[in-house]
Amino acid sequence: MNKQSVPSLLSFLFLLIFSNLIFAAPIRHKLRMDAPHTHYFDVTTEVDISAEAQKKKYVDFKMAAWTPGSYLIREFAKNIERVQATVDGKKSTITKINKNTWRVPVSAGQSQISVSYSVYAFELSVRTSFLDDSHGYINPASVFLYVSEYAKSAQELTVIPFKDFKKVSSAMKEIKKFTFQAKNLDEYIDSPIEIGNHKVWEFMVNQVPHQIAFYGLAKVDSVAFLADVKKMCEEAQRVVGDHPCDHYLFIIHNLFRGGGGLEHLYSTTCQVSRANYENPNGYRGILNLLAHEYFHLWNVKRIRPQALGPFDYENENYTHNLWVSEGITSYYADVILQRTGQSSTDEYLKGLAQEISMVENTPGNLTESAASASWDAWIKYYRPNENSRNSTISYYDKGSVLGGVLNMWIIKNTQGQKCLDDVFKLLYTTYYQKLGRGFTDAELENAFSQVAGVSAKSIFESQIYGTQTPAYADLFQALGYEWSDTNAGKIIPYIGFTAMGGRITTVSRIGSAYHAGLNVGDEILKVNQANFEGMEKLVADKKPGDTINFVIRRDGIERFFVVPVIQSPMHSFSLTEIKSATEAQKKLRLKWIGNR
Repeated sequence: MNKQSVPSLLSFLFLLIFSNLIFAAPIRHKLRMDAPHTHYFDVTTEVDISAEAQKKKYVDFKMAAWTPGSYLIREFAKNIERVQATVDGKKSTITKINKNTWRVPVSAGQSQISVSYSVYAFELSVRTSFLDDSHGYINPASVFLYVSEYAKSAQELTVIPFKDFKKVSSAMKEIKKFTFQAKNLDEYIDSPIEIGNHKVWEFMVNQVPHQIAFYGLAKVDSVAFLADVKKMCEEAQRVVGDHPCDHYLFIIHNLFRGGGGLEHLYSTTCQVSRANYENPNGYRGILNLLAHEYFHLWNVKRIRPQALGPFDYENENYTHNLWVSEGITSYYADVILQRTGQSSTDEYLKGLAQEISMVENTPGNLTESAASASWDAWIKYYRPNENSRNSTISYYDKGSVLGGVLNMWIIKNTQGQKCLDDVFKLLYTTYYQKLGRGFTDAELENAFSQVAGVSAKSIFESQIYGTQTPAYADLFQALGYEWSDTNAGKIIPYIGFTAMGGRITTVSRIGSAYHAGLNVGDEILKVNQANFEGMEKLVADKKPGDTINFVIRRDGIERFFVVPVIQSPMHSFSLTEIKSATEAQKKLRLKWIGNR
C-alpha cells in the first residue's frame, strides 16, 4: 500500500477556513468514551438559561427521532440512559415528559443547566452511532440532546477521546484541538464525527480542500485512489458549475461487509466492503457510491424540496420528490463515472438497460408512482415486507430511470441544446443562491418546462405522479439507439415465486403461483411427487401450458395446489447503437453520452 503524504499547504488552508469568525455558543456538549469496549458514549450538555425559559419556568431537552437523508422514525432516545441534571451546580429534578423530551425546571436568577447522560452506540451504519475499542463514529442526531429555542444558535462540541484514540475528524469548524463549532442545530446534526486512529488524506478540488478519514484495513493504492476520487469530484462539479463548499470531508468505513452512504452538508459517511478495492467491479462500485453521496452536496443539501430543511427532527418531513433527491442522484452517479471514463460507455449502456429491466419487472411499478413512493418512504421503503415487490417501487431505482428519461426528453425537445444538467443549474441559481430556500412541486415541474421549452405537465402527470411506462423505444431511437427486449420470442417457463431452504419467500403478483394460492411461508414438501430441489430444476424441463402439483405445509397442515406454467412476463432490455444513425441522431447522442 502506498502512503499519501499530507501537503502542508492543504493543512494550512483547512486551518485558515476553520479559523473564521467564532460565535458564542449558548449550548455546549462534552463527549467522553472512557470504556469504548462497553459501547457507551458519555455526554454532558450545558445550556445557558434564557429569559424565555425563565418565563416558562422550564427548559426542554430533546433527542431527534430520525436523521436527515434516512427517511424513517428511528427513535434514537431508546439508547439514552442515566440522565441527570444540575442547575448552577446544584442537583435538579429532570423529568421525561414524552418519548424523546426531558424537562428541567428553572426559576428566576438561575443561569445554567447541565445535563449528563450515557448513550449506547453499537450499530455501525451510516444512520446511527458506534463505539468499540477500534474507533468511534457519531451521527449527531443519535447521540446529542438539543434545545429547540437554540436551533438557530451556535452549537459547540468538545471531544475527549479514549486515551488510545489520537484523531478526531468532522466537517465542523475546529476552534481548538478537538473542540468544534457549528453555526446552528441543522449544521450540527449534519456533521458526523469519526474518532480513533484512522488515516487522513487530503487533496484539492478546484481550490476547495477535501479530506478523507479512512477507517479500517484495506488493500488500496492510496495515490491512485485519491486521483480517482479527485477526478470524480471535479466532474461532479461540472454538472452545476459551482462548488458551494469551502471544505469537504469523506468518512469511509472499510468493513468485512459494507454498503451504503449518507449525505451531509459538508461531508458524507460511506461504508464499503474492504475487499472491493481489489477487483474492478467492486472498485467501480466504491467510486459510484462516493459519486452518489458527493453529488448530494448539490442535490438535496442545496437543491432541495422545501420539506427537506429546516428540519423537524421529531416528526416525518414529507415530500413527493425523493425520486429527484435520491433517484436522480443515483442516475448522476452513473453518468459522472461514464463522463470521467471510470466506467466505459458500453458498461454504462448495459447498466442502464439492466436498471430499466429491473424497474419494469417489478409488479409494484404499475401500482405505486414515483411521487407516491417518495411520500410514503417513511412507512414503506425502510419497512419492506414479503408483499413490497408487488405493491411498491423504490424511489431510488424509479427515480434513476426517470432521470434518464427526462434527460433524453429535454435533449430531444431542444435538438441537443439543453440537457438535465441545465435543470439543476436553474434550480441551484434560482432557489439556493437567489431565494435561499427549497423548491415546491410546481416549481420543480416548471424548471423542466423552462429548460425543455415545452410543458412538462403531461410527463409529470403520467410518469411521475402516474405509473405510465415511458416511451423508451422512441426516446432511444431519437438518440440513435435501438431498444429491444432480448426475451421477446423466447419460450421461457414461469410460475413466479422464490424459495429458500424449501420455504417460499416471495410470490409475484404477475405469476401463476400467486393466482393459484401459494403463500409466502409455505413449506414445499413435494412437487409432482418428487422432492423440491430448487427453482432452476423445478422449471428446467417445463414449458408454458404444463402444470405442477405442489404439496405444501401451511400452519402445520398439508395442502395440495395445482399451478400452471405460464410464459414469462419478465423483460431483458438491451441497447444497441444504430450504425446508420443520421447526423441529427448523432448530435443528440453526443449531447447525451458525451455531454460536451
